[in-house]
Amino acid sequence: MLKRLMNLVVVCCFTLPLYAADAEYDVVIRSGRVLDGGGNPWVPADVAIKDGVIVKVGDVAGHGVREIDATGKYVSPGWIDMMDQSGEALRKVGLAPNKINMGVTTLIGGEGGTPVEAKEIDAYFSELETKGISVNFGTYYSATQARVAVLGDGSDDPTPAQLEEMKKLASMAMDAGAMGITTALIYPPSAYHKTESLIELARVAGASGGLYASHIRGESAEFLDAVKEAIRIGEEGGAGVEIFHLKAAYYPNWGKDMKAAIELIDAARARGVNVAADLYPYVAGGTGLEVTAPNWVYADGIEKALERLRDPAIRLQLKEEIKAGPRPDWTNLVYVSGGWKNVVLANSHLEEYARFHNKNFQEIAADLGRDPADVAWDIMLAAYPERPFALYFMMSEDDVRTAMKAPWTSIGSDAASALKEGDFDALGLPHPRSYGTFPRIIAHYVRDEGVLSLADAIRKMTSWPAARMGLSNRGLIKEGLQADITIFDLDKIDDTASWDNPTAKPLGIDYVLVNGGIVLDAGHHTGATPGKVLRGPGYKQVTAVNKD
Repeated sequence: MLKRLMNLVVVCCFTLPLYAADAEYDVVIRSGRVLDGGGNPWVPADVAIKDGVIVKVGDVAGHGVREIDATGKYVSPGWIDMMDQSGEALRKVGLAPNKINMGVTTLIGGEGGTPVEAKEIDAYFSELETKGISVNFGTYYSATQARVAVLGDGSDDPTPAQLEEMKKLASMAMDAGAMGITTALIYPPSAYHKTESLIELARVAGASGGLYASHIRGESAEFLDAVKEAIRIGEEGGAGVEIFHLKAAYYPNWGKDMKAAIELIDAARARGVNVAADLYPYVAGGTGLEVTAPNWVYADGIEKALERLRDPAIRLQLKEEIKAGPRPDWTNLVYVSGGWKNVVLANSHLEEYARFHNKNFQEIAADLGRDPADVAWDIMLAAYPERPFALYFMMSEDDVRTAMKAPWTSIGSDAASALKEGDFDALGLPHPRSYGTFPRIIAHYVRDEGVLSLADAIRKMTSWPAARMGLSNRGLIKEGLQADITIFDLDKIDDTASWDNPTAKPLGIDYVLVNGGIVLDAGHHTGATPGKVLRGPGYKQVTAVNKD
């Protein structure tokens, strides 16, 4: 009798079955509605996992050390974040609680590159593996990292010899396991890359099977030209193209430019260019206040830029440039958002401005009796070297939906992992995308609005991005593949994160498994770190270690 009571205690506290000692599997997920990730409707099935791999899908007679009852819930491949910002955060804390809570099992980072230089990437990956991470993680290397290493942060064009040095660094990164190369062409010094140089760097990525991924040169009045440039770089450079956070951020052209961009991408794909895009499901972007000044301000480096921003005469000139609208060499986010009333201070990093967080700059300026541009630039100067952030409300909901329905779009949060649950993401940017992106797709755009079918939304978050990134052993619930799995309740799932409360935890995501390890258990992070580093197609272990 005492032995039986002890067994019941084990069942209660650890949810282990009485037959755990002779279990055939590590985990069995019972009676779920299985969405395989390929775009197919759900089927009723059990899923058995052993040694981190899905070993049986269907009626599973044997038992698992752990049994999860998924009756009435959906069992999906783990969700893949195609635009992550956690490269540095995972070095500090590998748990990625906000990502796990969203059902995300794999992160693809690197818009701004790796947190180490090219020769240190292999050691960086080893560091993450040794430390332990709760998610799978792969990353690009930035073309701008190579540029700064060779040229510094000014606007000079590289000489042929300097471009060769940049290409050597990109090659070293690809050998070390980078997924490709990136640019963020609205931000200096990345903005100073010329198209022809990027074609040469894309050749390096393409030769190793990697992608050219880009925050394109403009997303407002110059949006279509920027899409054409990204396609040209990949097409002439022989690399696939990923357009980060596809958006038509120019209110005079809402309803027109996104449709035209989709036509451009469809035409490129029709002629064999491997181009696609990701997006986040919000009408506001979030980035630093530095973009409120034209790129020429930064052409001679950051110290000179700060000096210019202190100069009252230059400020008068900059204000006139903001009023003049966007131009090919600068995405004028204040103008394209419809003015300072649609630019919201998100995080100043300054106690004296904390009371203005979540207020727009027109309101702040009125309160202070000052010009909104002066307020923004004063915050920049006072906060340096911290990077103050703002939210720019610059997209239309209809355009977001139009992009979402394109068959080749995937989902990316453009957010970093948080160091602690409930904190801002590690970048310090309080945008609801860091806690709500993936559940919002399911709750709002599938269940509530019917913009996507459930099966197609899951495909966009699983098998499609896995195929894009060459992750052939992930992205599907299929025997023989890695057991990255998300279990959710379609009736209860909800992205509770909002503009006013951007770090609220989502509801309705109950279990997350990464490589068979249970990381989210009944909605609670277990602290497990079964994640793996995902090295790109050019990875050469011996070369990556020994190359100098």
